[in-house]
Amino acid sequence: MSHEVVEKNVGLLVLLILLVVSVGGLVEIVPLFFLKSTTTPVEGLKPLTALQLEGRDIYIREGCYLCHSQMIRPFRWETERYGHYSVAGEFVYDHPFQWGSKRTGPDLARVGGRYSDEWHRVHLMNPRDVVPDSIMPGFPWLAKNKLTGELTARKMKVLRILGVPYTDQQIAQAKSEVAGKTEMDALIAYLQQLGTDIKTRR
Repeated sequence: MSHEVVEKNVGLLVLLILLVVSVGGLVEIVPLFFLKSTTTPVEGLKPLTALQLEGRDIYIREGCYLCHSQMIRPFRWETERYGHYSVAGEFVYDHPFQWGSKRTGPDLARVGGRYSDEWHRVHLMNPRDVVPDSIMPGFPWLAKNKLTGELTARKMKVLRILGVPYTDQQIAQAKSEVAGKTEMDALIAYLQQLGTDIKTRR
């Protein structure tokens, strides 16, 4: 087939582009589902608690992922700043995972335990109180919004279908663990566990 025929026929060009992208995607992506290193949890990995799960959803809702990635690349300048590079097995239970390349703010993959709860609270209320040059907006409403836990158990049941090993007891206790807590409490709980499953492996 002459390239001139393809270039002059838009429909054929689009069809061939879709074919090439589809085949390329399959060749790149499908093998990852069968690699043990990408589907096996790292040793000691635990699913998020009910409060951390709500915090993860608030993290997504507030668009934190738009400025903060959770993927440390295996380069010296990355690991010296952020810690151990990200390993796929850490994120087996993370739906959706927060890997990405957008970094307006620092990567948060290893932020867990690096700062106190109070530091996070002040930072979320007004980031410039602890980081004077920060361009991050404040999230003061999170300290006022209360969680009810009405949907937490349902979320955990769905995640169990996706392979997250929640027990019946964890699901039954989800509402009581979350009810009455603030959205800020939940977000801080989520941030404080980020990267802690692999810290002992450094």
